[in-house]
Amino acid sequence: MITNKPIGFYLLGVAAFIGGLFITQPLARAGLLIAAAVAAGYHVIAEGVIETIRDSKKQHRFAPNIHILMALAAVGAIAIGSYEEAAMLILIFAGADFLEDYVENKSRKEITALLAMAPLEARRYGHDGEFEVVPVAALHIGDRLQILNGAQVPTDGVIIAGTASLDESAISGESIPREKQVGDEVFGGTLNGQSTFDMRVTKASDETVFAKIIQMVQTAQATPTKMASVIQRFEPLYVKVVLAALPLVFLAGPLLLHWSWMTSVYRTIVFLVAVSPCALAASAVPATLAGISNLARHGVLFKGGRYLANLTQLKAIAFDKTGTLTKGTPTVTDSEFAADVDQAAVMAVVTAMEKQSNHPLANAIVAHYPATDVVIDTVHNEIGKGLTADYQGHTYTVGKPQRFTHAPALFRQRAMALGQQGKTVIFVAVDQTVVGLIALMDEAKSSAKAAMAYLKHHDIQPVMITGDAKQTGEAVAADLGIKQVVTNVLPDQKVAVVKQLQETMRPIAMVGDGVNDAPALANAEVGIAMGSGTDVAIDVADVVLIKNDLSRLAFAHQVSTKMNRIVVENLVFSMAVVLLLVTLNVLQLTNIAWGVFLHEGSTLMVILNGLRLLLTEEGTHSQTPHVQPQLG
Repeated sequence: MITNKPIGFYLLGVAAFIGGLFITQPLARAGLLIAAAVAAGYHVIAEGVIETIRDSKKQHRFAPNIHILMALAAVGAIAIGSYEEAAMLILIFAGADFLEDYVENKSRKEITALLAMAPLEARRYGHDGEFEVVPVAALHIGDRLQILNGAQVPTDGVIIAGTASLDESAISGESIPREKQVGDEVFGGTLNGQSTFDMRVTKASDETVFAKIIQMVQTAQATPTKMASVIQRFEPLYVKVVLAALPLVFLAGPLLLHWSWMTSVYRTIVFLVAVSPCALAASAVPATLAGISNLARHGVLFKGGRYLANLTQLKAIAFDKTGTLTKGTPTVTDSEFAADVDQAAVMAVVTAMEKQSNHPLANAIVAHYPATDVVIDTVHNEIGKGLTADYQGHTYTVGKPQRFTHAPALFRQRAMALGQQGKTVIFVAVDQTVVGLIALMDEAKSSAKAAMAYLKHHDIQPVMITGDAKQTGEAVAADLGIKQVVTNVLPDQKVAVVKQLQETMRPIAMVGDGVNDAPALANAEVGIAMGSGTDVAIDVADVVLIKNDLSRLAFAHQVSTKMNRIVVENLVFSMAVVLLLVTLNVLQLTNIAWGVFLHEGSTLMVILNGLRLLLTEEGTHSQTPHVQPQLG
């Protein structure tokens, strides 16, 4: 058990309590039982008194907490000679306090693991070209570092010499190492493979992706849900009402119920035990911490518990298209050539041409077709038109259909049909004669398809917002099963679209990854950023999907649903126990021992019920019988 409380004294109190149960000599028995209460619960009582004084001074009014009630109940039980009950009350109450600490510490294990992985030192090039080992905090933007094989990348930067195979699982959750070369971005906290490379620092140590992940988890765990904060505000008022009711309960016994004064004292103490809101106070916080911790372990970071609680209330979720619903880079989807053309030979030349371009479409073509040994010395790149090169006495041209005014009707018709599917079409010509076409498209992620199906099954309307043309946007939306799509949206218009959606479907969430998505993320009730997105989007968002997998959003919705259900269960259960004990007390059908057992037992049950969220696994709580999101 991990706790910052004096567990040794608590165990000493348990031993004293057990000893007191077996000793028959009255004075020694009383002494052991009182010692058990003091040893096991002094820190809880002291904490209650100190917090009451601190909060009262801060708020300029009496602001007691539940520890005060438990202290009064224990002192009252000792005053009437119920030493065993007083010790049991404190032991169970302190035990519940330790368990709540355990839940909180358990929920922070991911942040502890992240901190343990944080790099501490870096090998920096000095002014004389020699290496110096310096603390990561001493690095500055522009510093040149050497990363040895098997070492951690100390901070965010860009490779300037060499190549790397990096384990980025701490950042993205991706288990397969990423191959990187000069010009590629690297992240602090990732692990280098079997090569050595040089990098240039591009961010301060507290601005790295790794540092922001840690900050987000810390912020989330320190921010209660709306329900939890309501309970915390309600607690002092509840305690004051109970304290005010104590003399009324005491006087009602002899005056209304015809009890003896001694019976009334005893029943007042039982009442005090019964109405102490321990279980009520523990209804939301442990469940929230456990839910946030579980999701952090699965690559979903929440900046506050209230955002997790609100997830199940959403009526709609608006999605940016590129990089969010789609892969973010084009891929070849179709290729068609004239029957009398050697496609392999032509594409070998085209691939060699495209290798000399850094355009995304060129990269997609090179990645799709087999490697070629064709060597072309000169490629002419006409911006907005395409590429032209001479090879073995022929002129090869690759470009937009508009460039080829005399293309065969068959190719023009196919280009139009493919364009209506949202695809980008380029023609391939040899000696100015079009011999084939290639269609490319930024395809939807498979995880996005599963997530859209999940959301629709749970009556959450997915909406696509994109700056793409109508045909492209609607083609992707149709592939994903999204019925509502807004196209041709300029970056500064996304906020207006979100606000318009809020008029009929509030509350809504916005999911995006770019700088242009940041204002919309900030205006939505829940802003969700993709982990591969820009710093601005991540900073503004309330939730970050570190693994860039939208099916994790479905899992977060499942955890949110379960968390809210657990909180309601805890509230109903704790209040039911209070009402039961008060009723039994009025009917004189219970005593302090049973009151302690049932009341503090309910607190333990509430905490353990919240702890169940730590065990929730992906895909185990989906209520979609025929739609199985790709979780995990």
